[in-house]
Amino acid sequence: MKNLLLIDDDKEFVNWLVSFLSLENFNIETAHDGESGLQKALTGDYDLILLDCMMPRMNGLEMLKLLRQKSTMPVLMLTTKGDEIDKVLGMEMAADDYLGKPFSERELLTRIRAILRRIQHRKSAPQNKISHLDIDLFPAQQQVVCQAFTIELTATERLLLEKFLRHPGELLSKEALSEQLLGKKLQPFDRSIDMHLSNLRRKLPTRADGQTRVKNVRGRGYIWL
Repeated sequence: MKNLLLIDDDKEFVNWLVSFLSLENFNIETAHDGESGLQKALTGDYDLILLDCMMPRMNGLEMLKLLRQKSTMPVLMLTTKGDEIDKVLGMEMAADDYLGKPFSERELLTRIRAILRRIQHRKSAPQNKISHLDIDLFPAQQQVVCQAFTIELTATERLLLEKFLRHPGELLSKEALSEQLLGKKLQPFDRSIDMHLSNLRRKLPTRADGQTRVKNVRGRGYIWL
């Protein structure tokens, strides 16, 4: 059974989710504000965090920022439906995915399982190193080294980088990346892959030759160079 941490101040909503997810064979622990949620999250006892944006004492975005200073534990942000600002900020702070309220039980379960599959894929990845130019990725160790520096990436960022490193010079569409890495079909105006890629590029140092690492082919996808 997987352990989930649900952080949300709406107790009625929390009770509904706990009841539903328990029936789906998840162990659920809860917190009702950002401060107590952060304390629990930093124990490292969870496979995934479900984090609401709007909470007392410390909102979800503030909590995520502090969490990312010490942990790459997967986070699914729960945002107000259509609130693009929260979504963009959450992705910039390296949330693994977001889901707008209200949502269906099926949609939530799909997102949770997609993230957990990515984690399992990471753990079961081959032991060998994947290298391209100045980047070495060690899937089993969940480690990325670039120019002799260890680069801290989230699970989604590592899988995105792995996908690129296994297919350098090939055009990878946003549609395929969304389905393969996020477990969801790409929707109009969905910037999830763009934000994960932006975070990845920001964390990697500049290439020694000054060239860009990835090329955006407008309307088609990306090519890792």
